[in-house]
Amino acid sequence: MWKHVVPLLANSYDVIAPTMLGHRGGRPATMRPAHLRHIVDDAQRLLDELGLGQAHLAGNSLGGRVALELARLGRARTVCALSPSGTWQAGSEDHRRATEDLRATVLAARRSRAVLGLPARSGRFRRWALRETAVHGERVSPAELLGLTDDLLGCTIVEDLFGEAARLAPLDPPPCPITLAWAAEDRVFPLQINGVNARELIPGARWIVLDDVGHVPMLDDPQLVAQTILTAAAIAPA
Repeated sequence: MWKHVVPLLANSYDVIAPTMLGHRGGRPATMRPAHLRHIVDDAQRLLDELGLGQAHLAGNSLGGRVALELARLGRARTVCALSPSGTWQAGSEDHRRATEDLRATVLAARRSRAVLGLPARSGRFRRWALRETAVHGERVSPAELLGLTDDLLGCTIVEDLFGEAARLAPLDPPPCPITLAWAAEDRVFPLQINGVNARELIPGARWIVLDDVGHVPMLDDPQLVAQTILTAAAIAPA
């Protein structure tokens, strides 16, 4: 889902787009159930392997949460967190609803994957199929929709992650310049609930709202996401 953003950043930075632990193409999880701390540890291991003490970090949803936890550990020069997870009240109605919606998405993908190729050719269908994560799902190509579905189904720790209810601990003051960029049309972590919580958890963060995009804004507007990341990284102290 970052494939259209990476080229827009590559003229300014060396860009690394790793696959997280337990996700399709990533390192397998050796401890089950897998927890957030295992994913963060795996990300730290990658930074160590690359010889990077710190990096500009950007992530969406769970990736945004991981970037914030890496910042807490001193591994970030800057962070751009796009609708990060963990911005809920554990056990709350909104947390339960988000988990149920995501679980339903996985179930629908599993049931429909074998016959998805034909309807995926329709822009109207792609918009409907991606309605939870994008405003303009028709902008995603048929091949990309199939790839996103395979990525979802190829995540071996998805059920483990549904049980990860720990809330983001406050970052006050922020350990580095942090940008919270929230999708205005986020249906998974709504701006009016999770966005408000995020601002309370990281009161010193720079706050922006991304218009006309859904929970995964890279699908709707790669150019907007790239510019948001570049602006966030430019705030790094000298």
